[in-house]
Amino acid sequence: MDHSRAPVLEALSKYHAEGQLPFTPPGHKQGRGADPRVREALGDGVFRSDVLATSGLDDRMSSTGVLAEAQALMADAVGAEHTFFSTCGSSLSVKAAMLSVAGPYEELLLGRDAHKSVVSGIILSGMRPIWVDPRWDPDLHLAHPPDARSFRAAFDEHPDAKGVLVTSPTPYGTCSDLSGIAEVCHERGKPLIVDEAWGAHLPFHPGLPAWAMNAGADVCVTSVHKMGSGLEQSSVFHLRGDLVDPNVLSSREDLLGTTSPSCLIYAALDGWRRQMVEHGRALYDEALALVDHVRAGIDAIEGMRVHGRADFCGPGRATDMDPLQIIVDITGLGVSGYRAADWIRAQHRINLHLSDNRRISAQFTHADDHESAHRLLAAFDDLARHAAELRPAADVQIPAPADLRLEQARLPRDAFFGPAEQVPWQKAAGRVAAEMLTPYPPGIPAALPGERLTMDVLEYLRSGVDAGMVVPDASDSEVQTVRVAVEK
Repeated sequence: MDHSRAPVLEALSKYHAEGQLPFTPPGHKQGRGADPRVREALGDGVFRSDVLATSGLDDRMSSTGVLAEAQALMADAVGAEHTFFSTCGSSLSVKAAMLSVAGPYEELLLGRDAHKSVVSGIILSGMRPIWVDPRWDPDLHLAHPPDARSFRAAFDEHPDAKGVLVTSPTPYGTCSDLSGIAEVCHERGKPLIVDEAWGAHLPFHPGLPAWAMNAGADVCVTSVHKMGSGLEQSSVFHLRGDLVDPNVLSSREDLLGTTSPSCLIYAALDGWRRQMVEHGRALYDEALALVDHVRAGIDAIEGMRVHGRADFCGPGRATDMDPLQIIVDITGLGVSGYRAADWIRAQHRINLHLSDNRRISAQFTHADDHESAHRLLAAFDDLARHAAELRPAADVQIPAPADLRLEQARLPRDAFFGPAEQVPWQKAAGRVAAEMLTPYPPGIPAALPGERLTMDVLEYLRSGVDAGMVVPDASDSEVQTVRVAVEK
């Protein structure tokens, strides 16, 4: 295929060249109706290219032709058989993938380190989750992805499960043994879905971890806005093999997706694919060399340790890691990751990727350069010099791994939509959660609807909030009260 083409961008240029006049949405009519103050902030180009997909880029007779060609080019670029664009982010794409495999009351095996969007899909669908536990690292205080052996054991206990969903890479950059898990699935004729939201760049350089399709996945969801050049909310999901019907996958996306997709997002996806095919190898040669320099520079700062493959990968741990995720343990500074991230933002106007009670992280992409790297290194060096002002690190009461695992007492859908009440957090122990309680980032729920809460988990969340943890999806984000199911 001709990867110098960019069908959506070409159609958009043609739309402008022909001087087409819309009597359709969007109502701003290419910015003519937008408030000048908004145009000044956003730029005229945003409104000029915000046009309707049908009766805009496509006419009524050839609707989807431009998009279908762009999707086919994306599939060819990464070696998938089918690719679908989504303008609602991977939060929608992963739900569509799940619903194409399992339905109400059917079982799906899932890693318990799944993102909250996966839990939302479980709630909406009414499927029965069979959770497979990550592997807790007592030295690093970090959960590594579940391994193939764990999924094999889960299938032995639940042979009717419709398939598997795993998250890889995690927000910490750690990667599952996707080849091993795919083998476990395919032995049983079951599909593997990979939430690869953090891995859109992986197909385009051999120095990066293997991406899901090369490892044998059947469906792979990627967030191009996370590690690629897509606009926020841009997502694609890829399909290969015959274990998931492409028509079913498309219909599930249509069920959940918007009827007013953004041409801006489509155009950026189309342009990113062309950029990666033509220049991806060279761009990531430079990015990987730069990130090696930055990792070494941070690791040389007293009180900081940059995690690498030696820490995260090996027996009982992850299979691989993405070096572009710079994970820094700062326990040597005596400062919590929450306070450190807030201080760097306030003092240096730098926004870090994620933070927890003992780590901060910076996400690098092909867009970074020596200037951005220098600013980051200077900020980390300055943090070390001012660490004494930020001590002591607040104590977060992290339970033992076994105590973090909660009993799934009810279906998530039943608990979420059933009768519920708000109770003080001290009285929520023993009650069934009716909401998600998710420390964010990275967005992995500590408690799900239908799980029976324990004092260990509640004290973890409360002490975390006091230390700077954010729990944005709770009805009470301070976790002073918790929404629980009313039980007879």
